[in-house]
Amino acid sequence: MQHSVQAPSPLALLETMMLIRAYEEALVGIAAGGNAPGTCTSVGQEAAAAGAVRALAPQDRILTNHRSAGHLLARGADPGRMIAEVLGKRTGYCKGKSGSLHISAAELGVVLTSTIVGGELSLAPGVALARTMTPGDDGIVATFFGDGAACEGVFHESLNLAVVWKLPILYVCENNEWQAFVHRRETMPMAYVRDWAAAHGLVAETVDGNDAEAVQAAAARLVARIRETGEPAFLETLTYRTRGHYEPDDQSYVDRTELAAWQARDPIELLANRLRAAGRLDDARLAQIRARVRAVIDEAVAFANASPYPEPAELFTDVYA
Repeated sequence: MQHSVQAPSPLALLETMMLIRAYEEALVGIAAGGNAPGTCTSVGQEAAAAGAVRALAPQDRILTNHRSAGHLLARGADPGRMIAEVLGKRTGYCKGKSGSLHISAAELGVVLTSTIVGGELSLAPGVALARTMTPGDDGIVATFFGDGAACEGVFHESLNLAVVWKLPILYVCENNEWQAFVHRRETMPMAYVRDWAAAHGLVAETVDGNDAEAVQAAAARLVARIRETGEPAFLETLTYRTRGHYEPDDQSYVDRTELAAWQARDPIELLANRLRAAGRLDDARLAQIRARVRAVIDEAVAFANASPYPEPAELFTDVYA
């Protein structure tokens, strides 16, 4: 099977991040109207999702967490079906049964979204083991989680098992400095989750999680190593959650100076400014991308709003039936 994945162009990464941002901003508006309670966004973290997911091949599998919209969209998910799912509509990926926190998409290789902190870590070794035991299945597994999940015992259990059984897993820790309403500094004695992973024997890297190109390059290196050796690897993306834990959240617990410093390193602006400096992006082209993204999201919202709710009998059927 062909494993080579062509690196996305910087402009493609930029558009992916802008799509993720526009989608989540639309979701924030929907939540403000009371139709998407408990929505958790990843605003400010778009580079981590866009860069890492775009390093994967179609046959690879993904297990992710409650901030999954970026991973799904970077994988090619239909924003209309995603919003329909959030609204509980029949046309959603899980026929309206998952809300925003449990979306899975079998056709995209997204095995699950777990709202249990670290839940995906407990399942990743099993999914990877099944792949190694299935003739002709040579894909890897990528699992996404935050620094909060890294403070759970299941994190160490998962990494230990992956090393002992030599499982093809890419662990992607989106270290966004926040564990719900608690800052990472209050729960971890060191700055990098990478140190814990390295102690378990994984090849582990830390990268600027607001630099989409750097994330993609690091993920591609580690994915290639996993394919070559069959052994797990670990990627930590240093980033920041610039919106609250969920909607609504006034972030009264956040240090304003720290927040402003990270907002000044917005991943979309960082890449756009780099492309401008290289002569590859001007205001007209950026406006075209923004208009294209806006049209996609407007169409997605319209599709979701027009979609029907499930019939009562459908609420008790398998989402993939």
